[in-house]
Amino acid sequence: MFARRKFSAAKSLLEYMGLESGRLQFSWISSAEAEKFATTANKVVERVRELGPANFMQKLPLEQVA
Repeated sequence: MFARRKFSAAKSLLEYMGLESGRLQFSWISSAEAEKFATTANKVVERVRELGPANFMQKLPLEQVA
């Protein structure tokens, strides 16, 4: 329960910062569930690739900062 609350808070913070919600995932997986872990990891990678680069974190040229 504690992990789920922390995940929810982190997701809200990242969304507030402008990060798409699909970039952060949460899943309960036992250490004995290697196949489930691999499947879940591959799904997360696919979702993030579909979203593309996180453009809001790119450096601005110095001319645009001022």
